[in-house]
Amino acid sequence: MAVHTDVLIVGAGPTGLALGIDLARRGVRALVVERADGLFPGSRGKGIQPRTMEVFDDLGVVDAILAAGGGYPVGMIWQNGERIGEHRMIDPADTTEDSPYAEPWMVPQWHTQEILHARLEELGGRVSFGREAVGVQQDADGVTVRFTSGEDVRARYAVACDGGRSALRRALGIGMTGENVDPAPMLVADVRITGLDRDNWHIFPPRGEGEGFLAVCPLAGTEDFQVVAQFPEGATPDPSLDGVRKLVAARSHLTPEDVTEVRWASDFRPRTALADRFRDGRVFLAGDAAHVHSPAGGQGLNTSVQDAYNLGWKLGAVLRAGAPAGLLDTYEEERHPIAADMLGLSTRVHRGETRRGAATRQLGLGYRDSSLTEETRTDVGAGIRAGDRAPDGITEGGRLFDSFRGPHWTLLTVGAEADLPALPVPTVRIPAHKAQQVHQAYGTGVFLVRPDGYVGWAGETGVGLVEYAARTGAAG
Repeated sequence: MAVHTDVLIVGAGPTGLALGIDLARRGVRALVVERADGLFPGSRGKGIQPRTMEVFDDLGVVDAILAAGGGYPVGMIWQNGERIGEHRMIDPADTTEDSPYAEPWMVPQWHTQEILHARLEELGGRVSFGREAVGVQQDADGVTVRFTSGEDVRARYAVACDGGRSALRRALGIGMTGENVDPAPMLVADVRITGLDRDNWHIFPPRGEGEGFLAVCPLAGTEDFQVVAQFPEGATPDPSLDGVRKLVAARSHLTPEDVTEVRWASDFRPRTALADRFRDGRVFLAGDAAHVHSPAGGQGLNTSVQDAYNLGWKLGAVLRAGAPAGLLDTYEEERHPIAADMLGLSTRVHRGETRRGAATRQLGLGYRDSSLTEETRTDVGAGIRAGDRAPDGITEGGRLFDSFRGPHWTLLTVGAEADLPALPVPTVRIPAHKAQQVHQAYGTGVFLVRPDGYVGWAGETGVGLVEYAARTGAAG
C-alpha cells in the first residue's frame, strides 16, 4: 500500500518547508518528508534578503523572523590582538516606501527552519522524519517515490528539495553543471566564545603564507558565534572541539579555552552548480537540488525560498483553481535563468569582484521575458513593467502589501478609470492624485498582481484581462 497525497515534498529545509506552507494555505494536500531524524541543526544560511522577507511576510512568519534575529554587525578587522579598523560588509540601502524591508536580516538557519516548521504545523501540515527517498517512478497520472523503509508515497506531483546531493535528481538522471569557486577548503561552526564582543563581525586576516582568514560573527538572537575559516588547498579542516579551539587560538588573540563549546560544525569546498533542467515530468527540482551556491553573498537560501514561492502558487492553481497544467512549464522557464544569475553573483561576491549591495537584496529580480508576462500598454513611461516585482506603497486604505498578502491575485488600478471585467480577486483602485508615491512607482494603468507579488499583466484598460486570467488560474 502507498500513502496518497497531491504533492510530495522531499526535504524539510527552508525550501521544502516554505513550499509546504504555501500549499497548505491553498488547501493543497502536501506531505513533507525528511531523511534526517530532525531539522537541520546549524546556522549555515543565516542571511535573509529583503525580497525573502517580503515572501515571509506573505507566508505569515515575518514577525517571528524579526523577533528571532537582528541586523548585521559592522565588521571589525583585528591584527596582533588589536582592532585596526571597521569594514563594512554590506553596502547601506536607502529606505523607501516601496520596500518595507531594506536591509538583510540575520537569523541562523536552524531557527528559520523552526519558525517555518511551526507555521506549517499551524496550517495543518506536517513533516515525516526519518524517510530517505531512494527511487522514483512516473506515469501519466502521478509519481511514486520509494524509501529505504516504510510505505511508498503516491502523489500527483513531487518536488525535490533534498539538497545538493539530491537523491531524486540523481534517480531522474538530471545532471548538474558547475565549477569549484575556490580550491581552498573551508570550515563553518556554531560555537560559544568568551572574550569577544557581540557588536562586531570579527575578522582576522591571514598572518602568514599558507594561512587563511578567520571570521567570527555573533549570531543574532542567540548566544552563539559563527566561525568561518579558510584553509590552504589540500588541507583537511578539523571540526572537533579541539580542532576549532586550535584554529581560533592560532589565528587570533584568543586562547583555546575561550572556545567553550562547538554546537555544530561542517567543512566544505565552495562550489557552484546548476541543474540542467528543473523538471522531469511530474517531478520538479527546487533549492539546492537545482542550484548550489557559494555561501558568500547570502543568495542560496534566498533563491531557494523563492523557487518554492514561484512553484507553490502554480501547483495550487493547477490542482485547485482549474488552471491548465501548462502553467507549470513556466516554473523552469522563470526560475532557471534567475538561479543562473544568482550563481554568478554569489561567485563574484566570493571572489571579491563585487560587493554585497542592491543586487544581493534581490528586489530587482523579475520575469519580464516570461511567457506568463503580458505588457499591453503602449506607453509604459517611468513606472514598472509587467514581470516586475509589485512595489509596496501607502494608500488611503493602508499599504499595498496589506492588500497583496494572501494566496490570491490582486487587481490594481493606478490613475486609470477604465471599466474592469469581474474577476474573483480583490480589487484596489487608486486615483493618481491620492497616492503620488504609488503613481510614481507604477505609472498609470491596470495591473494584475500575481500571488507571488509580481505583475503578471498590465494594460491601459481591462481588454484582454479575462483571457489572461483564464490561462493562469486567476479566474478561479
